[in-house]
Amino acid sequence: MNLLGGAWTPDVIWNLSEGARRFSELRRAMPVISAKVLSARLKDLEERGVVSRSVLATTPPSVDYALTDLGEELIPAIRAIVEVGSKLHQRTRLEAAGRAA
Repeated sequence: MNLLGGAWTPDVIWNLSEGARRFSELRRAMPVISAKVLSARLKDLEERGVVSRSVLATTPPSVDYALTDLGEELIPAIRAIVEVGSKLHQRTRLEAAGRAA
Protein backbone atom coordinates (compact mmCIF):
# COMPACT_ATOMS: atom_id res chain seq x y z
CA MET A 1 0.00 0.00 0.00
CA ASN A 2 2.99 2.29 0.27
CA LEU A 3 2.69 2.93 -3.46
CA LEU A 4 -0.76 4.32 -2.79
CA GLY A 5 0.16 6.77 -0.08
CA GLY A 6 0.68 5.29 3.33
CA ALA A 7 -0.88 3.78 6.39
CA TRP A 8 -4.36 5.31 6.17
CA THR A 9 -4.88 4.52 2.48
CA PRO A 10 -6.76 1.22 2.96
CA ASP A 11 -9.06 2.88 5.53
CA VAL A 12 -9.90 5.72 3.15
CA ILE A 13 -10.58 3.33 0.28
CA TRP A 14 -12.65 1.05 2.51
CA ASN A 15 -14.74 3.96 3.75
CA LEU A 16 -15.44 5.02 0.17
CA SER A 17 -16.36 1.50 -0.92
CA GLU A 18 -20.06 2.02 -0.23
CA GLY A 19 -20.26 5.21 -2.27
CA ALA A 20 -19.37 8.88 -2.37
CA ARG A 21 -18.84 10.66 0.92
CA ARG A 22 -18.05 14.16 2.05
CA PHE A 23 -14.90 15.02 3.98
CA SER A 24 -16.82 15.41 7.25
CA GLU A 25 -18.40 11.98 6.81
CA LEU A 26 -14.98 10.43 6.31
CA ARG A 27 -13.68 12.22 9.43
CA ARG A 28 -16.57 10.83 11.51
CA ALA A 29 -15.95 7.33 10.14
CA MET A 30 -12.23 7.55 10.98
CA PRO A 31 -11.96 9.71 14.11
CA VAL A 32 -8.35 8.71 14.82
CA ILE A 33 -6.98 10.24 11.61
CA SER A 34 -6.27 13.97 11.67
CA ALA A 35 -7.94 16.28 9.17
CA LYS A 36 -4.52 17.17 7.79
CA VAL A 37 -3.56 13.55 7.13
CA LEU A 38 -6.98 12.69 5.68
CA SER A 39 -6.77 15.67 3.36
CA ALA A 40 -3.28 14.63 2.25
CA ARG A 41 -4.40 11.01 1.64
CA LEU A 42 -7.40 12.13 -0.41
CA LYS A 43 -5.26 14.49 -2.49
CA ASP A 44 -2.66 11.79 -3.10
CA LEU A 45 -5.28 9.20 -4.05
CA GLU A 46 -6.91 11.70 -6.39
CA GLU A 47 -3.56 12.38 -8.09
CA ARG A 48 -3.04 8.64 -8.52
CA GLY A 49 -6.48 8.16 -10.10
CA VAL A 50 -7.93 6.09 -7.25
CA VAL A 51 -10.33 8.73 -5.88
CA SER A 52 -12.37 11.37 -7.69
CA ARG A 53 -13.26 14.74 -6.18
CA SER A 54 -16.50 16.47 -7.20
CA VAL A 55 -17.27 20.02 -6.14
CA LEU A 56 -21.03 20.47 -5.76
CA ALA A 57 -22.67 23.78 -6.62
CA THR A 58 -24.14 24.41 -3.19
CA THR A 59 -23.83 27.34 -0.83
CA PRO A 60 -21.32 26.93 0.68
CA PRO A 61 -19.70 24.64 -1.90
CA SER A 62 -19.37 21.02 -0.80
CA VAL A 63 -17.11 18.29 -2.08
CA ASP A 64 -17.82 14.60 -2.59
CA TYR A 65 -15.10 11.98 -2.76
CA ALA A 66 -15.69 8.68 -4.53
CA LEU A 67 -13.68 5.75 -5.80
CA THR A 68 -12.81 5.66 -9.47
CA ASP A 69 -13.00 2.41 -11.44
CA LEU A 70 -9.35 1.85 -10.56
CA GLY A 71 -10.14 2.44 -6.88
CA GLU A 72 -13.00 -0.06 -7.03
CA GLU A 73 -10.52 -2.70 -8.21
CA LEU A 74 -8.76 -2.45 -4.84
CA ILE A 75 -11.84 -3.43 -2.81
CA PRO A 76 -11.53 -7.24 -3.22
CA ALA A 77 -7.90 -7.13 -2.04
CA ILE A 78 -8.77 -5.01 1.00
CA ARG A 79 -11.79 -7.23 1.75
CA ALA A 80 -9.52 -10.31 1.68
CA ILE A 81 -7.09 -8.66 4.10
CA VAL A 82 -9.96 -7.77 6.46
CA GLU A 83 -11.28 -11.35 6.35
CA VAL A 84 -7.88 -12.90 7.09
CA GLY A 85 -7.30 -10.36 9.87
CA SER A 86 -10.64 -11.28 11.42
CA LYS A 87 -9.78 -14.98 11.31
CA LEU A 88 -6.39 -14.34 12.90
CA HIS A 89 -7.98 -12.20 15.61
CA GLN A 90 -10.58 -14.88 16.36
CA ARG A 91 -7.89 -17.57 16.44
CA THR A 92 -5.79 -15.52 18.87
CA ARG A 93 -8.80 -15.00 21.15
CA LEU A 94 -9.62 -18.73 21.15
CA GLU A 95 -6.02 -19.65 21.94
CA ALA A 96 -5.92 -17.13 24.80
CA ALA A 97 -9.20 -18.49 26.17
CA GLY A 98 -7.80 -22.04 25.96
CA ARG A 99 -4.71 -21.06 27.94
CA ALA A 100 -6.85 -19.37 30.60
CA ALA A 101 -9.00 -22.44 31.09
